[in-house]
Amino acid sequence: MSGPGDPRVFFAAERTLLAWNRTGLTLMAFGFVLERFGLFLHMLRHDPGHAGRDLSFWIGIAFISLALLAIGFSIVQFWRVLQALKPIDIPVRYRIWSGIAMNLAVVVLGVALLAYLFSEL
Repeated sequence: MSGPGDPRVFFAAERTLLAWNRTGLTLMAFGFVLERFGLFLHMLRHDPGHAGRDLSFWIGIAFISLALLAIGFSIVQFWRVLQALKPIDIPVRYRIWSGIAMNLAVVVLGVALLAYLFSEL
């Protein structure tokens, strides 16, 4: 059993936050590949017109959106765990914001990716 000043609970929460980050990045990459797969299929069919927004586009967008929701939710959950911990449970001079900043950066870049995909017509 952990006692006061044992940082294992904090580090477990941070590992979980970063695991959700990896899961979100994987979902985002898969969504991007699905979105681009539709363009590849149109090139194979020798379709002279623009591919447009077919089903693969919308499924890819759904995966990217799911990734952003998962990462955003993980930030909220991690913040709730931080609020429940006592200051003695967090190591001295440890930067608790680094994991949150990494996840926020991924969310911002994911929103930029969505904007790029929607702007390309």
